[in-house]
Amino acid sequence: MPQLETNALDVANLCKAYGHPVVDHLNLEVRAGELFALLGSNGAGKTTTLRMVAGLLQPDAGQIQIFGIDCSKDPIAARKISAWVPDEPAIYDKLTPQEYLTFVAGLWSVPQDLAKARTEELLSKLELSDIAHRRCEEFSRGMKQKVALAGALVHDPKLLLLDEPLTGLDAAMARIVKDVLDARVRAGATIILTTHILEVAERMADRIAIMHQGRIVANGTLGELRAQAGNRDATLEDLFLRLVSTKQALSA
Repeated sequence: MPQLETNALDVANLCKAYGHPVVDHLNLEVRAGELFALLGSNGAGKTTTLRMVAGLLQPDAGQIQIFGIDCSKDPIAARKISAWVPDEPAIYDKLTPQEYLTFVAGLWSVPQDLAKARTEELLSKLELSDIAHRRCEEFSRGMKQKVALAGALVHDPKLLLLDEPLTGLDAAMARIVKDVLDARVRAGATIILTTHILEVAERMADRIAIMHQGRIVANGTLGELRAQAGNRDATLEDLFLRLVSTKQALSA
């Protein structure tokens, strides 16, 4: 009997509260090799969920596995094969993009020759080569966001967690980032992203989950979400607003 492929992410009964439940017994599966969009209104629990998966927050309860690795038992192994990019770029402003990528590659013990090749490739693909030797403190928010993404990719993670990756990017920058993400998925990586730009999720995501008040209220391909709603022509925006407003009415 053939062995089933391990999911990229398995979340079971995940909980986090700050006086009230922010993530409430969340269950989620993300398949290897897909681009998965996690959607929800502000305060739905999306960022808190990703921060727990990334190992930046300790869950109150529940289990997280990344490619079968229990994050509570072996967090270092889980982090070695994953990467996190927050919605606010987290880089060292006094470093240049070249220096920053070299530094991050060193943290992950990427061999020097391989680190150099990956750095040059990422700088080129994200159109950062011309400013590779300028300090990051001189950059716009969008440029810093691209440097942060390059830093997350330099150790070639199997799972990439992105919180609002297109925020602050103009149309040209956004296209470059989307092309890089598409290429990553085609190469076999798994990407989980949050976005308030529903058209991005509609066009790019293999599957979509909608969160509301810390729980998943819908999960599937766009076609499956349309089937659940009984409207095969509905846009993702229509589905999102209908599902969220229905849940709000039921919980009122």
